[in-house]
Amino acid sequence: MTPVLFDTDIGNDIDDAVALAYLLCQKDCELVGITTATGDTAKRAALCEVICRAAGREEIPIHAGLAGPLLHGTAQGVAQYAAIKSLPHRKDYPTGFGALEFLRNAIRSRPGEITLLAVGPLTNIGTLFAADPELPGLLKRIVLMCGRFTDGGPGAREWNALLDPIATALTYKHGTGKLLSVGLDVTLKCVLPAAPVRERFAAAGGALAATLGMAEVWFNHADHLTFHDPLAAALLFAPELCTYQSGTVTPVMEPGPLEGLTRWQAEKNGPHEIAISVDVDAFFAHYFRVTRDESG
Repeated sequence: MTPVLFDTDIGNDIDDAVALAYLLCQKDCELVGITTATGDTAKRAALCEVICRAAGREEIPIHAGLAGPLLHGTAQGVAQYAAIKSLPHRKDYPTGFGALEFLRNAIRSRPGEITLLAVGPLTNIGTLFAADPELPGLLKRIVLMCGRFTDGGPGAREWNALLDPIATALTYKHGTGKLLSVGLDVTLKCVLPAAPVRERFAAAGGALAATLGMAEVWFNHADHLTFHDPLAAALLFAPELCTYQSGTVTPVMEPGPLEGLTRWQAEKNGPHEIAISVDVDAFFAHYFRVTRDESG
């Protein structure tokens, strides 16, 4: 079993929910807890609760984190909450630093064991690492869906890095030696049109089927689903799906046209690692094998 802490901005793009469904179905995953980041984190926590309940996993701790950003950036709304607002869920999630205290206690209680998977703006994580710089060293691994490294030209940016650039920089600064980034340049290759998404999610049942209502909110303005966060989640259990490169990520913190840019310098034995390619067919085969059969 791989113990995992999952930090997410579920509720905007549907891929966060689809990543959570994967973690719930993955037999080798011990989901230690979930924290939500940016904007109305209580509504985001409620979305996680509904998916966990559909999987029969109501025991998993869920904490609503910081609204952010730390200094400058943007916090989005939670459009997909409309899909669950009439369903039973907790409406009194306390928000803020309690989520960080939960993360801190969980990591310190199991040194060297836990993998932190963060797939949203890094407000919670950057703040946590700055407040307790020993924590990254107590994690087994830090895996992010963040950044854009090898395509799109010198000014190409990624949403998670851009929404809270100060927190992004803090996370990379403190996460040296432990940190893998799965960037937009790789995740953009993992795309399915809306029709097969509806068919395959419904057939899977359980946690994945529970995301369909949220997906329909997404499909109001998109005709496909890009599996950004599910790819990052899958690499915790099937690292062979991607190839990797070592180097240094230097996020741009200053306001302006390059704010949130994740500059990449490849170097042997660098402090960070990025994914540089993905076997798309193997990824989808793995994802739907796990989510189709909750025994794994």
